[in-house]
Amino acid sequence: MPNQIPEETIEEVRKANDIVDVIGEYVQLKKQGKNYFGLCPFHGENTPSFSVTQEKQIFHCFGCGKGGNVVTFLMEMENFSFFEAMEHLAGRSGISLPKTSRHEESSLSEENQSVLAAYEWLTKLYHHLLRFTKDGKEGYNYFKQRGISEETADIFQLGFAPNDNDFTAEFLKKKGFHQQLLVKAGLVSLQEDNKVTDRFRGRIIFPIRNHLGKTIAFGGRTISNGEPKYLNSSESELFQKGKLLYNFDLAKKHIRKSSEAVLFEGYMDVISAYQAGVKNAIATLGTSLTTNQAKLLKRYVDTVIICYDGDDAGIEATYKASSILKETGCHVKIARLSDGMDPDDYINAHGDIAFQNDVIKASETYISFYMRYIKRSYNLNLEDDRFKYIAAILKELAMIDSSIEREYYLKEISNEHNITIETLKQEMHTHRKEVEQNKDKRQENRYTNRANNNYQTKKLLPAFQNAEKQLIAYMLKDAAITDKVQEEIGAAFNMDVHKIIVTHLYAYYEEDHPADVSYFIEKITDQDIKNLVIEIAMLYTDDNISDKQINDYIRIIRSENSDVASLKALKQEQRLAEQQQDPQRALQIGMQIIEIQKQLNNSH
Repeated sequence: MPNQIPEETIEEVRKANDIVDVIGEYVQLKKQGKNYFGLCPFHGENTPSFSVTQEKQIFHCFGCGKGGNVVTFLMEMENFSFFEAMEHLAGRSGISLPKTSRHEESSLSEENQSVLAAYEWLTKLYHHLLRFTKDGKEGYNYFKQRGISEETADIFQLGFAPNDNDFTAEFLKKKGFHQQLLVKAGLVSLQEDNKVTDRFRGRIIFPIRNHLGKTIAFGGRTISNGEPKYLNSSESELFQKGKLLYNFDLAKKHIRKSSEAVLFEGYMDVISAYQAGVKNAIATLGTSLTTNQAKLLKRYVDTVIICYDGDDAGIEATYKASSILKETGCHVKIARLSDGMDPDDYINAHGDIAFQNDVIKASETYISFYMRYIKRSYNLNLEDDRFKYIAAILKELAMIDSSIEREYYLKEISNEHNITIETLKQEMHTHRKEVEQNKDKRQENRYTNRANNNYQTKKLLPAFQNAEKQLIAYMLKDAAITDKVQEEIGAAFNMDVHKIIVTHLYAYYEEDHPADVSYFIEKITDQDIKNLVIEIAMLYTDDNISDKQINDYIRIIRSENSDVASLKALKQEQRLAEQQQDPQRALQIGMQIIEIQKQLNNSH
């Protein structure tokens, strides 16, 4: 069919993209037993309930209930259409989709597609001007003086916008872009006389890319004395700076590999650090770190190293960023820059190796930074201030779970202020009790109730319902078991939703498809049914299941069917006896109904 991807191509693309690798680009996954676990990207949580199984190539969140395969994950995560998800996976694995399947299907509006296209054209244009023309020489020289190589300029697609009012507008007009769209996208500015001027004219250009590597905005820096010094594209549906991190698309694979992210304040710091070998470098976009950005980092790593400027403003910003990262559960380290230097200055002054070893690898713990930070607020020559300082440190130390780490810093305080370690321990113990009590309450509210509810729900499920779920789990992994079940009970399951699943499954196997739940769910259009199939597929199954166990499941399902059918027949017979005014017979039947209901309740 035209504009349709053949099934064999879909299967080839799906098999070429291991679900653990693909999801691992969005979530920090840790192996536990056969499965991988991480923080769910679809709802907020602090304890991993998001599970990925490599064997079955599916994912399932026990918290929010979402589940699917590698294709549905991308559709959910990126708001992709099916075609866009396939196109992304095909490109990722070097597979070409048939030309007949190419079409204009997109999850983005036409306007946003045009904005992306405009940014793509300008990224290439500004970069070309910088690298190869006289018009960009001013920008080229600036980067050269800052120690940025041509190779690095190519990697980051650094550019220069000529100091010409209508250069950009005329270029994009010739490419077919409407002026109104360009004004709305913030690429050009509309003047009072209705003429447009280039928003970034005379500035060096830092393309801001989303996590997929597409330019969605520009950061422009003046290299004269113009104001403002830095200028970003205006915010839009595509560009929300509080949710993005600069260079995240290039850094994320290095972040995964090193299990650390290094957070900087500015574009040049990131570029210099990347060139110096710190590939896991990212930055905020001209604003303070936001909770959204911290949560994004937490999905990928446990540890974030903050490398802000060494001046007073940088130290204040470091403290604020640390607090937000710690609140989201990140382990925080601080890269210390002396003499008020910024990272770019340090690299230029001391070189790449010194920056890697003496700054990044030598990062101090958060508590060491906190002690240095809080000390600035007190005059330790005054006795009262000294007591307040020690009290503040003890409160912070009480938050640390590691007893070894607490002991280390208590000794440091003891030696510095000539107070016995026993006295310090006693004082900190009070704060520690408060911390543990609060933690217990949070644990109880967050996990225990939910765990109890889940346990009770499972415990209260009727025996026949558990039998049906377990039987379907085996049917999903073995066509021979499905044949046996189809022959013995067909679709005569007691739960309507289970009848729907097995009916789909019978049809699936009749078309000679393999026992592959990841492929099977592609055939189901109802999202609720699809999620239930995934949930059932995640149940434990014995690789050496016996015929007797399968027969036991079938017997329980049949028994429920039989009892329900008997109950229905007896209720009709009782109504008939009442109509015939035979109370004795109606009473006898009523006693039989009560007995069957008791049996049913006991089996539940």
